[in-house]
Amino acid sequence: MSKPLAEATPAPVLKARPDADETLSLILSRLDDMKAEETITIDLRGKSSITDYMIVTSGRANRHVGAIAENVAKGLKESGIAAPHIEGLPNCDWVLIDSGDVIVHVFRPEVREFYNLEKMWTSDKPAARAR
Repeated sequence: MSKPLAEATPAPVLKARPDADETLSLILSRLDDMKAEETITIDLRGKSSITDYMIVTSGRANRHVGAIAENVAKGLKESGIAAPHIEGLPNCDWVLIDSGDVIVHVFRPEVREFYNLEKMWTSDKPAARAR
């Protein structure tokens, strides 16, 4: 007597990686949910080969910066961006999240003021918009 064939297990359904605009929308939503402050989006399409958008935002204190960064990273992973690159999480003065299409900088207010990163990209360019 022959053994019944084992049922085939369905292949896992992989989510398609979101495009730059979907990623931007997801990140801005997460930042809004976490009460990030003074969020600025800088459109770098056609100006930079490393990313399409840069977001600069602030948290009120180290713990807030860390919570914002972790929430954004969680959202990216859930959306299909499996391994966003994250730097600065241990200190939470300035956390960088690189999803490829969108780079997010989350600062404590004093650190953001010191580096004034957005000025480098927006000094007389209309590409930045506050949210």
